[in-house]
Amino acid sequence: MKKTVRERYFNGECLSIIPKKEKNKLEVLEEIIKLFEKNRRYNEKEINEILKNLYPDFAILRRYLVDYGYLNRDKKCTNYSVNER
Repeated sequence: MKKTVRERYFNGECLSIIPKKEKNKLEVLEEIIKLFEKNRRYNEKEINEILKNLYPDFAILRRYLVDYGYLNRDKKCTNYSVNER
């Protein structure tokens, strides 16, 4: 039986490893974005607080979420929101 994304890459609520394969990385980001409310604005500190509970390098997770289009960041780079997919 095939393992779920959570079984492969998470240890409880924490992310164990960021996968190198693009497909797997996208699956992990799909799981992570579920932690954020749609139709809400977050400041960077709030984003960091959520992500630092998942993985020590929370900045890379934030960067991936923005770069892959899961989070929108305003022009001042101070507020974030979930991108409607």
